[in-house]
Amino acid sequence: MKPRKILLTGINGQVGRALLQQLSDYDVVGLSRDELDLSSSDAIRSVIREIKPDLIINPAAYTAVDKAESEPDLAYAINATAPQVMAEESAKLGSTLIHFSTDYVYDGRKNAPYVETDTVNPQSIYGKSKLAGEVAIQTVGLPHLILRTSWVYGAYGKNFLKTILRLASEREQLWIVADQIGAPTSSMSIATALEELVAQWDGQQSGVYHFTNTGNTSWHGFACEIVRQYKALNYLPALITDVEAIKPLTTADYPTPASRPANSCLDNAKLQQDFGIALPTWQAGLQEVMQHL
Repeated sequence: MKPRKILLTGINGQVGRALLQQLSDYDVVGLSRDELDLSSSDAIRSVIREIKPDLIINPAAYTAVDKAESEPDLAYAINATAPQVMAEESAKLGSTLIHFSTDYVYDGRKNAPYVETDTVNPQSIYGKSKLAGEVAIQTVGLPHLILRTSWVYGAYGKNFLKTILRLASEREQLWIVADQIGAPTSSMSIATALEELVAQWDGQQSGVYHFTNTGNTSWHGFACEIVRQYKALNYLPALITDVEAIKPLTTADYPTPASRPANSCLDNAKLQQDFGIALPTWQAGLQEVMQHL
């Protein structure tokens, strides 16, 4: 059944902005961070009670992975408490909730793509706070979908793609981590697939689903493909046009405050089996975004 009214959070973020554009056929109330303070439970309750949505879609999150190590209270407020409040208010209204989560709920030590039933073991405050949000929603028990995605980027905002394009225009050589593996996932791919999901989900089936572009690469491989596609599109010349100028680093060579999973690969078979939805390959997702830059 098509939802009559959707409340969409984080519309200035990469996923939120893409969703706002993609869901234009729906009655969507899109709110930015300034319009909805996710660190305030009272603000969230007030907004939901006023709007009375049939469906809440929550891509908004505290995503500053390293900064979260020194701001755990804020990370938990936005990533754990806010989804719990959304779930509680949705349950009171008899509405549904689609919430975005992350590959960081896993420790990255598995030697194969993670499936939804694999043991979670987050290694960072960010990952722990996102897992707490998942658990809170499941505990409330309303009709919900939790979509775990990874390595999200898009044509707007700050992300790996935009950073590589900027650095490639400023430097003659780049050093990029090559021993972390995952699926770069474009906000446009997410939005297109979510529109399909919203159209067919009737709220009868709740659960966790992996929701990424298919295939995998390293951050180094992703950077190389960005430069290849940029060059193929004949955009303005950059200093770096040859992938030989992009050198591999190890995680140990580039220490960060928060631990990152070495393996962020997520198996999407459950999504395809239950809903018939498959996101495109990560290379195709990148190509689509490149053409919108």
